[in-house]
Amino acid sequence: MIGGTGHVGTFLLPRLVRRGHEVINLSRGRRSPYADDEAWRDVQHVSVDRVAEDEAGTFARRVAELGPDVVIDMVCFTPESAAALLNGLRGRVAHLVHCGSIWRYGPSVALPITEENGTPPAGEYGIRKDAIARMLQEQSGSGGLVTTSLHPGHISGPGWAPIGPLGNVDAGVWWTLSAGEELAIPGLGAELLHHVHADDVAQAFELAVENRDAAAGEAFNVVAPSALTVRGYAQIAASWFAQSAHMRTVGWERFRASLAPEYAEQSWDHLWRSHYVSIDKARTRLGYDPAYEPQDAILQAVRWLIDHERLDVARPLTV
Repeated sequence: MIGGTGHVGTFLLPRLVRRGHEVINLSRGRRSPYADDEAWRDVQHVSVDRVAEDEAGTFARRVAELGPDVVIDMVCFTPESAAALLNGLRGRVAHLVHCGSIWRYGPSVALPITEENGTPPAGEYGIRKDAIARMLQEQSGSGGLVTTSLHPGHISGPGWAPIGPLGNVDAGVWWTLSAGEELAIPGLGAELLHHVHADDVAQAFELAVENRDAAAGEAFNVVAPSALTVRGYAQIAASWFAQSAHMRTVGWERFRASLAPEYAEQSWDHLWRSHYVSIDKARTRLGYDPAYEPQDAILQAVRWLIDHERLDVARPLTV
């Protein structure tokens, strides 16, 4: 697994160990996973700087020389890097599983968004992720290396800040909601955010590995069973603090002016897309059965941040 100590790897590597797999994690450092699990004792760690080795043209060979049956790539962000890995693994590895993103789809038109009806991607990140997914499918279709791409939504869970009700990671929204203060939201608040718990993403990767024939040459959306609107998310989150959400709608220009530029850009990127994504294909072909609704995954993240004194709130959680 390439990049196994991140959000998804925290849950996926222990799952694979418990399945009886011999697991090797390739990462730049030895960062601790976000959640403790004794199964990590059985994971072999290899330190590697992918960016440097991609530039040197040695990364794919380094991976292949480990003799894996399956390679799970969590940290590939450019078609060039994906192509180099494909070329180096062809004929030497049975299955390559890639982590993509629902940002391979552009702004929503028809809902829910399926693997077939998404609009063309917008923005460099989404364009690259879509290009990689298409490359992988073409590779499998041409009889080359068997590949699968999985496309998570906004990954949430213990250990890091979730995308908040305004579509960004500004921690101030949690103080506002916990204090019962007025929250300015852009537009009507009907825009959609589609989260997913990191362990549910890990479940999907495990299923792709265990069901290679069903996963071969396919792309799958991996999200929670439902999505949240901005106003619905704010109302649910406020209730965690025994508060009601008091919302005031404002225009986008005024909203942008009220935030730091990076948070305003995050909000626009998420809310403009307004994604609500179907998991019917993953359910039918892989048996994907997410355990967490989006609000449950987000609550775990908020609780962890509060418990570890990384988030200031006006009053404690009541749930």
